[in-house]
Amino acid sequence: MEKEINKNFNQFKFNSNKFIDLMQIKVHNILLVSTFYDAFIFEEDGLFSEQMYREYDQLFFSQVPRITNVSTGKEALEMLEERDFDLVITMLRIGEVTSYKLAEKIKLKKPDIPVLLLLNNDSDIEIINRDENEMGFIDDVFIWSGDNNIFLAMIKYIEDLQNVEKDTESGLVHVILLVEDSVHYYSRFLPILYKEIMRQSQRLISAELTPLNRRRRMRTRPKVLLVHNYNDALQMIERFKENLICVISDVKYPKDGTIDGRAGLKLMKKINEEELNVAKLLQSTNLDNAPMAVKAEAEFLYKNSQTLLKDLRKFILNNLGFGDLILRNISGKEIARAANMLEFENLISKVPVDSILYHGGRNHFSSWLIAHGEIQIAKSIRPIKIESFPDPESLRKYLKTVLEEIRLKKNRGRVIDFDKNNIDPEGQIIRLCDGSLGGKGRGLAFLNSLLNSLDINVKFENMNIKMPKTFIIGTDEYDDFIKNNNIKEAVLELSEDINIKLGDYHEDDDIVSLLQQITAEDNQIEEIFFKGDLSTTLKTKLKIILNVNTNPIAVRSSGLLEDSQSQPFAGIYSTFMLPNNHADINVRLKKLTSAIKLVFASVFMKNARDYISNINYKLEEEKMAVIIQNIVGSEFDGLYYPHISGVAQSYNFYPTSKLKNSDGIATIGVGMGKSVVEGESNFIFCPKFPKQSITTNDDVIKNTQKSIYAVDMLNDNKVLNKEFDGLQKVKIRTIKQNGSFEHLASIWDFENDKLQAGVNCKGPVIIDFANIIKHNYIPLPDVINNILGICKKAMGVPVEIEFAVKINPKTKEHTFYLLQIRPLNVHMEAANINKEKLKKEDLLLYSESGMGNGTFDSIKDIIVFDPESFDNTRTIEMQKEIEQFNIKLKDKDKKYLLIGPGRWGTRDRFLGIPVKWSQISNAKAIIEVGLKDFQIDASQGTHFFHNLMSMNVGYFSIPYSAGNDFLDIDWILEQQEAEKKKFFIHYEFAKPLVMKIDGKQQLAVIYKSR
Repeated sequence: MEKEINKNFNQFKFNSNKFIDLMQIKVHNILLVSTFYDAFIFEEDGLFSEQMYREYDQLFFSQVPRITNVSTGKEALEMLEERDFDLVITMLRIGEVTSYKLAEKIKLKKPDIPVLLLLNNDSDIEIINRDENEMGFIDDVFIWSGDNNIFLAMIKYIEDLQNVEKDTESGLVHVILLVEDSVHYYSRFLPILYKEIMRQSQRLISAELTPLNRRRRMRTRPKVLLVHNYNDALQMIERFKENLICVISDVKYPKDGTIDGRAGLKLMKKINEEELNVAKLLQSTNLDNAPMAVKAEAEFLYKNSQTLLKDLRKFILNNLGFGDLILRNISGKEIARAANMLEFENLISKVPVDSILYHGGRNHFSSWLIAHGEIQIAKSIRPIKIESFPDPESLRKYLKTVLEEIRLKKNRGRVIDFDKNNIDPEGQIIRLCDGSLGGKGRGLAFLNSLLNSLDINVKFENMNIKMPKTFIIGTDEYDDFIKNNNIKEAVLELSEDINIKLGDYHEDDDIVSLLQQITAEDNQIEEIFFKGDLSTTLKTKLKIILNVNTNPIAVRSSGLLEDSQSQPFAGIYSTFMLPNNHADINVRLKKLTSAIKLVFASVFMKNARDYISNINYKLEEEKMAVIIQNIVGSEFDGLYYPHISGVAQSYNFYPTSKLKNSDGIATIGVGMGKSVVEGESNFIFCPKFPKQSITTNDDVIKNTQKSIYAVDMLNDNKVLNKEFDGLQKVKIRTIKQNGSFEHLASIWDFENDKLQAGVNCKGPVIIDFANIIKHNYIPLPDVINNILGICKKAMGVPVEIEFAVKINPKTKEHTFYLLQIRPLNVHMEAANINKEKLKKEDLLLYSESGMGNGTFDSIKDIIVFDPESFDNTRTIEMQKEIEQFNIKLKDKDKKYLLIGPGRWGTRDRFLGIPVKWSQISNAKAIIEVGLKDFQIDASQGTHFFHNLMSMNVGYFSIPYSAGNDFLDIDWILEQQEAEKKKFFIHYEFAKPLVMKIDGKQQLAVIYKSR
């Protein structure tokens, strides 16, 4: 699988290899044979090395060629024996071994190495004309007139010659043919032509791709071929006529071995007779040739023009597809123009069909597309003949469909910049503001690209796998919001115990140190953020989005530090669910902007501040991106929710029966995922072996999901004040007949002591997903197992994913939506626990499913529940007691063991104690204890659990019937109490309790203090 991932991801990353395969032969090493004087002049007069480096860098070329200089032909031959070279450039005067003889000797030994002769003054032309019979082994001749750009032109000329055959076959790369016999003129003109082609290619791609891909896209530029006579020109035209877009020709040059004063005109006539659709440019030092060029349907360029570069640039822009696509009617009048692909796509629907026929018949569309690097689209439309369509409108429809399909395919898996014309399709991630995507955003972007590279949909019948429509506000907006609205200063002014005048502080470091002292209440901080103003640019984009999107939306955090392996921040920041269905778009916009501000504010909330402090970061180091995502689901009687939400992990910390850690585990529920990530009652199964029960039927019935969370679509007038205001908690028994539970639930038939799939019978509703897990109505376990395996391989560590499923019983086309991915912090190192030497009487705790790693020998405190006073209806009171203990021990910088019944950190207060992270932040180990009448599954898959793992906090679950595992709570209760409250007791020991956790064996022990 790993090889498949690497192959497919690289193929996707580099756009289906279409650019990688181009320009395979490059000039990397050049042997320059010249006198030291000539070499010195090249370098000093033209700053040769510096200029070459600058040109390559600015034009997005790859490695700058290495130039080795020798002064004589003899030294050149010796150097060629020692090293490989891709090109030899020799001056005329190089000692006893002449340049002609050098070329001959090189070709005899290494015939594939090109040899170019470089002259350094016009008088040398007479010499080579005189020595014409000795020039047979010289590939071509150029003249240096003080402009070092000639070297770049010579290099690119050779590369084009060596790559043109393969590139025109595989990549639809275009060809420009230059016919010129004057060494002096083509040595001046070729650098100008190359530079202008490259500049225009650079202009087209500079704003849209990474530097690596820019270099790859430069490979699609047209190849320039240089010939010096009519016969060679005809040969080149015949070889590359399918790719030829332009012929630039002198008027007078050899034809059939003799100089012909009208050779260029004859060449243009031949092109017209062949009906080749190419741009034609005639050049001459004689202005009298201009009218004849017009008759030959060619443009004219005066060689001695003072505006030669300007005139050439105009010709290239207007004729070679580098400028706007100018759409004309059949009489040639301009009626519209397109500067980019989206404009082109939009114009296809609007322009008269005659214009489409006019340009389509001349291959103008494919030429323009290739110049813009859109090879895939050009390949799709170029072979199509107008005659293939029954009528012109069918051609228009075809073009529009092809453009749209390829645009969507091109954008799949990529983070693309916002464009008002391209915000509708699913499976896209659109960036609304610059800056980092944040941790969660980075995970989504990676996940999206990975899934698209593998095209995993093809593996599962009737199950689409995708991501919901996603927009990301980069962290620059957060920075600007904090700065422009003076947020830090306003928050500090509300904080107590800061007896410093903020006006005395101007340096950022001073503010940073003060931010650690925030004591303002959360609601006060939220009010400050509410009053702030987002940028006008962002609000404009949001309104455009809301104008076309009335789907319920989630506004989620994506902090810089969030969802990393070492500090996931799971559940620390805020998420808001918005119905987004109010009739007034301005009301919807206000709610959305308010939600964004509150996500920004969550960085400053007490829970987040405490968490950041605990991981030894500063508040100033965190920045917030925001994810706006369509909520997955369907509407049922005013309630909007997905059929299934879930969390799956590739590593199971607490495998049961015959299962292994690596088999993974999934927790799913009906409705919004809040019930899953906050540890309420849900269904648990192993995606690799879904039919192997993890819990008994009695446990499934006893701990079944009883309520769902859904977006309230009937109350969009509700004011947004706090997280999850847009959600409603609803009893399942009241909505079981709304049509969403058909394949998700069973009815408990107590008379026959069995579960009956479906909800059409009388009796209690049990959410057991029987039709899916046992009868494979949709291949959910297989999808989860495959995705976990792919993501684990791709990330190199165990992973956790969040997902939602939308079932469509009518069409049987179901959709699995990936919502999030994060790495799991699984410690596998050993802590050297020798089971054979353990004595039960020495141990406070023994667990064969311990989580964490290491040896901890400084814990002297235990906070433990009082078994006599525990009441699971009073867990809110217990939460407050624990927070008080935590504050006291944190002030003393003391870590402690925390022991209590049920599920720690759950939001369902009847399943355990609903503490937040900040309320137990100094606990070094947490022990969940099962009681006879209170047995709850461990906390796997919750945000709380994920934070424990990342902090390497020891975590142990001791069920009531635990087998080998045990906790000697009686020993604790026999010790001297340090402080006793209503529900919890604090014990303090003179000597430390030693805790050892062996992550590799999943073995953990805590020794009693002696």
